[in-house]
Amino acid sequence: MKTILYTRPGCHLCDDARQLLERYGLQPKSVNIDLDPELLEKFDTCVPVVVIDGKERFRGRVSEMLLQRLLRHRT
Repeated sequence: MKTILYTRPGCHLCDDARQLLERYGLQPKSVNIDLDPELLEKFDTCVPVVVIDGKERFRGRVSEMLLQRLLRHRT
């Protein structure tokens, strides 16, 4: 699954999201929103934002229960 994690430095929720995604075998590509004015405007107060296979799945926090359901339905 192609996974993108929109994040910013120093974001503890972003660190938590990365750890959870990796625990379930995902390899998220991190994108620092602070380096792109368009992304900063879009996601400024929402990070982390997780996009899986082109669809936004989580904002703010990653729910482990919802992630499990999502992964279960993908197999």
